[in-house]
Formats: sequence, structure tokens, C-alpha cells
Amino acid sequence: MKKITGTPDSGGMSATIGFFIGFAAVSLFGVTAAKIKEVMPVSPLLLGLLISTPALSGSLLRIPFAAWTDTTGGRKPFLVLLVLSIVGMLGLYTLMSRFYPDGLNASFYPLFLFLGVLCGCGIATFSVGIGQVSYWFPQSKQGTVLGLFAGLGNLAPGMFALILPFAIKSLGLPLTYLAWLIFLVVGTVVYWLLGRNAWYFQLLEQGMSSRDAQKEAREKYHQEIFPKGNAKESLQASARNWKTWALLSIYFTTFGGFIALTAWFPTYWSSFYGLAIVEAGMLTALYSILASLMRVVGGQISDGYGGERTLIFSLCLLIVGAAMMFFSNTFALSIIACVLLAIGMGMSNAAVFKLVPQEVPEAVGGAAGWVGGLGAFGGFVIPPVMGYWVSLVGQEGYNKSFGIFLILAVTSLVLTLILKAQHRVKT
Repeated sequence: MKKITGTPDSGGMSATIGFFIGFAAVSLFGVTAAKIKEVMPVSPLLLGLLISTPALSGSLLRIPFAAWTDTTGGRKPFLVLLVLSIVGMLGLYTLMSRFYPDGLNASFYPLFLFLGVLCGCGIATFSVGIGQVSYWFPQSKQGTVLGLFAGLGNLAPGMFALILPFAIKSLGLPLTYLAWLIFLVVGTVVYWLLGRNAWYFQLLEQGMSSRDAQKEAREKYHQEIFPKGNAKESLQASARNWKTWALLSIYFTTFGGFIALTAWFPTYWSSFYGLAIVEAGMLTALYSILASLMRVVGGQISDGYGGERTLIFSLCLLIVGAAMMFFSNTFALSIIACVLLAIGMGMSNAAVFKLVPQEVPEAVGGAAGWVGGLGAFGGFVIPPVMGYWVSLVGQEGYNKSFGIFLILAVTSLVLTLILKAQHRVKT
């Protein structure tokens, strides 16, 4: 029998590295949208669709890949998604190096969408990592470790939103995407070398039956959480639990909103306030990095005070921030609103995944797939809606479009109160 390798800390670290690498694709077109629009003029609606395209594959693929994690562990799903993202980035670099700027026109728009879908596959590593990390750690530490995993991984879009404007100015757009391609390849190799599945899955790979592997992992390695059934059964079991859909709806608002605003804010700051690409990128990075760090804090608070209480507090902050952005016509007020949105979304995201293994322990991977997948779908849906609002209303629509977050946040708060009431009755 082969030696069982890895520890909870190394398992969590490797998953975080893999997620960080893949999740950077959220910033794929957001910061560069202004440059692309210069040579390929599109409407606000089509621009919103373009910058949200990576979130399409990055959200929907979370569902089957999270369920796959319940059968094989996270290593294989991680590598497949990262390789697909590399293929997309290679295609994007090839397109840019051959045709940018003079050769690009509106006929290339569908190809940009397709390559964005491929690059977005890396975003789906989130739900794979949630399952991989959850199986390494006991229930009592889920909030903290998942907050660290998601929070540190979530730093990638903010860091890229900060770096990309400077890279574009110094290297140009094609070489910037080449540098990103190299980053993806190197990062994927690092994950391939370091990534490990939890003890149960390693024992399965050595030929043990599911029952014997579970028994040894529990008794010898103190693993607490195990999958039940195959991928299809995991998705079906979690889908039968109404709490999965409540958490999914909340996550659509908070994490889908996080992805949407990370992609949309560069356009907002440059189009509404006339900021240059570097300044718009820095403000987008402020939002994205702060939200990511608050996810770490939110995980720790959730372990101490419970996921429901943390959600109620953070959603109230989100409501206030969205209302301020809706009515704001001043730069300073928009900055304050941006900060409140970041804090509210970051803490909420951690609280939701504190509740996933608590409320759906029979199928963590399947639930993580539904919640992380369809929840992240908000990152694809919201930017085009905001762009359409701008097309209808004009310049003022850049602020009024934040009304969608008011509606979503209030709905999420009501769902959280229902979950809290149900949990109190159960206990």
C-alpha cells in the first residue's frame, strides 16, 4: 500500500493556490474592456455581456465539477479546469498578437465570447476547492478554513485589476495576455506538484472499498465529513434539501454580485466619473481585495457567532451600500458605498459556506456545486442587466442600475431570517 501523503494544512494550501490561479479570470475583460472597445465598438449591453462571459462557464461548470469532487477528490477536477483555462488564454493571446489593434473589428466579438468562456473554466475551481478543503477539516473549523480558502483565492481578481492597467501601459495588450498565460501555466504546474486529496480519497485510489476507506480515514486520520453516493446522487440529494436553494439564492446576490462588480467597476469608474484606466483599476482593486479579505474575517466571525447572524449583519451593510450607490452623484459618496458593498459581500460569502456543510451535511460537494455554480451565475447575469439599464436611462443609469442589488439584498435578508428561524426550532 502506498503511503498516505498530505496534511489538512497542505491540502488547504494547495486548493487555495489552484483557486487563486483560476479565479483571476474574473478580471479577464473588465480592466481591458476600454481598450477592446476602442477597436471593436459595442453597445453598453454587449460590453456588459463580454465582461461577464467568463462567469458563464465559471459558474455553470461548478455544478458537475463539485459533484465530481465527491467521487474522486479535487485533484483531477482542478487540473482539468485549469488546463481548459490555459487553452482559452492561449487562444486569446494568439488573437491579440495577430490582429490587435488594426485588424480587430465587430466580427471578432463572438470569438472573444468563446475564448472568455474557456478562460472562465478556471473560476469553477472554487466549488472543487470547497469540497476538497471541507473533507480535510472537521466541522468546527469549516468557517475559518473555508473563509481563508475563498478569501485568499478571491484576492486574484483584485490583484489583477490593480496590475493589469500598469502592464497594459508598459507591455501593451498582447504581451499582457502572454504574461497572464505564463502565470497560468506555471501555477497549474505548481498545483499538479502540490495538490492532494483528503485521506478517504487516497485510500479509495489504493483499492479500498468505500466502507473500509471511510472507517480508516475516520479512525486513523480523524476525518469527519464524507461524501454519500456518486456525483449524480450527491447532486440529487442536495437538490432535495430546500436549504440548498435558499443558500443558492443568497449566494447569487453576494458572490454573483462580487464577480459582477469586479468586472463592472472598471467601466463604471471610467464611464461615469471619467477616470483613466489606471485609476479605475485601482478603485476596482480596492473593492475586490477588501471583499476578499473580509471573506477571511467573515469565516472567523461565522465560527464564533454562527453563519446566520453573520449573514444578517453583512446583508444589512450590503443594503446600505447599494442604496448609497443608487442615490450617489458624488465621487466621495460612491467610494464609501463601494467600501460598504465590499465588506457586506465579503462577509456574506464566508457565512454562506459556513452554512453549507451545516445545513446539507449529506452531500457537501453537491450542495457546493449548486450554491457555488448557480450562485456565481449572478456574475454573468448582472453586468448585462446593468449595461441594459445604462442603455435605457443614459449616464445616470450607471448609478441607478445598483437598484438590482437593493432588490437582491433585501430578498436574501428575508431568506436568511427564515433559515435562522428554522435552525432555532430544530435546535
